[in-house]
Amino acid sequence: MKKYVMGLDNGGTTTKAALFDIKGKEIQSASRHTPVITPKPGYVERDMERLWNYNCACIREVVEKARINVHEIIGIAVCGHGKGIYPWGKDNKPAYNGIVSTDGRAWRYPPKWKEAGILRKYHPRLCQEIMACQQVSLLAWLKEHRPDVYDNIKWVFSVKDYIRFRLTNEAFCEITDISGSGLMDVKNARFDKKMLEEFGIGEVFEKLAPIRYSYEQCGRLTKESSRSTGLPEGIPVAGGMFDIDACAIAMDMTSTKEICTIAGTWSINEYIAKEPVMDGSIAMNSLYAIPGFYLVEECSATSAGNLEWYLKNCMENEVIPERENIYGLVNSLVEGVKPEDCDVYFLPFLYGSNTHPLGKAAFVGLTAYHTKAHMLRAIFEGVAYSHKTHIEKLLMSRKKTESIRMAGGAVNSKVWVQMFADILNMPVEVVRAKELGAMGAAMAAAVAAGEYRDYGEAAKGMVRIAEVIRPDPETAAIYREKYEKYREVCHALDTVWNKFVV
Repeated sequence: MKKYVMGLDNGGTTTKAALFDIKGKEIQSASRHTPVITPKPGYVERDMERLWNYNCACIREVVEKARINVHEIIGIAVCGHGKGIYPWGKDNKPAYNGIVSTDGRAWRYPPKWKEAGILRKYHPRLCQEIMACQQVSLLAWLKEHRPDVYDNIKWVFSVKDYIRFRLTNEAFCEITDISGSGLMDVKNARFDKKMLEEFGIGEVFEKLAPIRYSYEQCGRLTKESSRSTGLPEGIPVAGGMFDIDACAIAMDMTSTKEICTIAGTWSINEYIAKEPVMDGSIAMNSLYAIPGFYLVEECSATSAGNLEWYLKNCMENEVIPERENIYGLVNSLVEGVKPEDCDVYFLPFLYGSNTHPLGKAAFVGLTAYHTKAHMLRAIFEGVAYSHKTHIEKLLMSRKKTESIRMAGGAVNSKVWVQMFADILNMPVEVVRAKELGAMGAAMAAAVAAGEYRDYGEAAKGMVRIAEVIRPDPETAAIYREKYEKYREVCHALDTVWNKFVV
């Protein structure tokens, strides 16, 4: 009997389902572009019922196209974007729209808690800085601005915990997501009601479901979900994980040696360690999918999503961002301008900034001489510079690495990957799995089903490094000077962002 595992990936812009055999070969996938609702500047929401329907549609499409015996699917798991909130109501319906990780409405709360000394007091247990898009901030915002919604919440979910709940009708908080929410005593892997009370949201303690690990079984597919998805009733559903953990697992980040960078909607840069980094040099430590490890993370919404926005709004008649391969024309335009001939700088802050909480995107240095090719090159470079900013912080807290392992949408552009290698000035190991997050989730399902003992064994059986791209020393020297200028531009504009109102 053949055996298959399915992974769902609910990212910042797209919902995906993918089916894999237990050797890691992708059999079939399906996706839906997931629209967001932006009722005000800084607000980014999603219809929760519509999102559930998209997940069901993707699963059905995969099952139909794969033409396999569905009873050969031995498990399913979900990954999804971290941060944000997907609240389930006491009336057994979504309590509000899902709020996505690029939402900035709650930006006032972290500085308020910092000024009050609450963050300093609890940082040894939180193991992270607090962000506006985390659940702790968003719940404080809901309590103040939408008390009707806040009082009606039964379960506080991340996106993937919400989808898993719809599949199984069983509520759990999976540890990789909830440990990055600001709601958890990460150091002791538990919820602390007193801490929540100091944040002004003590009621949330009763709205937090039991904690589970990513590879643990968290229920089985219900009869209703079976009808909606086309999968057999009773298939085991694993806990799943935060999508950056899923990508890391699918990149074989199973030891402390590797550093990974993921260029998708978010700039994700990470490694794993036995202890959190608590000296203030790192913004985020969370609990990793492998017990006993912390995920040491530097991230911001400053990556390839900026390119998608530009293509959609400025090149809509030339390139379709949702198309599988968007890089043919884009690569040729970028390659047509040498790095030393492009004096345009792009700050990739359309969805958030890693220099100032109110930072905005900008092209700096444009003249009538410049073309789309210069702007595209500036976007490519700006995204890579933003990743470098995070990676430099990571390297301050550990031994220097010999290479960077890279995944995400940007790896589909050889031009962009070479640029990353040159700007980082180190070899880039490319993991070109088409649906990396879904594959990591599928690996969780395979471990939960007993096909592999743990993630290390699953990675040996399912993960492949596609190629290694090495830096060009002359180009690396050019980018070293350009990166310093990029940093100077960022710091100069930091002085004006407080005058912008969200």
